[in-house]
Amino acid sequence: MIYFDNSATTKINADVLKTYEKVSTDFYGNPSSLHKYGEKAFQMLETSRQQIADLLKVKPSEIFFTSSGTEGDNWVIKGTAMEKRVFGKHIITSSIEHPAVLNSMKQLEKLGYEVTYLPVDSEGFVRPEDVKKAIRKETILVSIMAVNNEIGSIQPINEIAAILNDYPTIHFHVDAVQAIGKNIDEQYMNDRVDFMTFSGHKFHAPRGVGFVYYKNGKRIEDLLSGGGQENNQRSSTENTPAIAAMAKALRMLKEDEVNSAQRESELKEMLVKHLEQKKNVTIFSPISENFAPNIVCFSMHGVRGETVVHAFEQYDIYISTTSACSSKKGVESGTLKAMHVDENIATSAVRVSLDNTNTKEEMQEFINALDKIYEHFQILN
Repeated sequence: MIYFDNSATTKINADVLKTYEKVSTDFYGNPSSLHKYGEKAFQMLETSRQQIADLLKVKPSEIFFTSSGTEGDNWVIKGTAMEKRVFGKHIITSSIEHPAVLNSMKQLEKLGYEVTYLPVDSEGFVRPEDVKKAIRKETILVSIMAVNNEIGSIQPINEIAAILNDYPTIHFHVDAVQAIGKNIDEQYMNDRVDFMTFSGHKFHAPRGVGFVYYKNGKRIEDLLSGGGQENNQRSSTENTPAIAAMAKALRMLKEDEVNSAQRESELKEMLVKHLEQKKNVTIFSPISENFAPNIVCFSMHGVRGETVVHAFEQYDIYISTTSACSSKKGVESGTLKAMHVDENIATSAVRVSLDNTNTKEEMQEFINALDKIYEHFQILN
């Protein structure tokens, strides 16, 4: 079996799973309880928070645990809207964000907020000058992803941050779910960024756990009200085993980040160079420092994406149509649509997303299967 759908989710690391099991067994108390088992769980929670903060070079007080990247996006966007509504109701985002962002914006529009959806160029990049033009006196939030989940374009976060330096009261949120561990920290971890969202299952941690970087001195309303966990910002009994496992997974990821990203980049280059030789194939994720090293989105003209996905499945190879969150709906890629790609080509798009566990041998097997599938559909066409 070859698994090339790592942007959808990754397999939990065996050592990470051991950590999850050990903490579940030995630290099962509620971190909010006063007795010793609660205290043990609390200490484990805070140790994990410290580890993650150290790895990201931020303060422990700036790390808040969530259930997912989706929850993190919802919290920052809606929390900002509630906190800053007296100052304005205008938000800026891009047209290629993850559904967790875009659908949050749609909900806010129903409540009277105005959202500017920035276009992207033909390669899938937001233009910083468009951000500047869109800013108004009543703008309260700019939310731009670090790495697009469908084609892997790395957005110009530093350039946008430079613009927002002149607007310190505007919250700047970055969905960094697809960026972590790809050796591109310098392209999105900017001091001007106020909030960043992350999801554990994208880097070999369990599902159902994530975290938000929440800059000290900033303020958003809580999304989940209840017992006051996470410094009264995110109520809900913390998932201590998953949090500890996520901290372990992040440490392992960062320890070998440079080499891992290089290996992924080499595999991507193998595939892209092979695809470049074929007629009636469009590549949306070129070999470039402006694109993530692990994502290759391409279209085989005249063949719907879901058909290509199932064709590879016959070879025990697993990829996806663009975003996994919308792949079963059979619609064209939202990113490619925003790039004004012809609908027939957009609906033929598939995404290969690599990981540090993938090998050159696997990529060669994929290429061999690709050639057979390509020839099959060329004959039919």
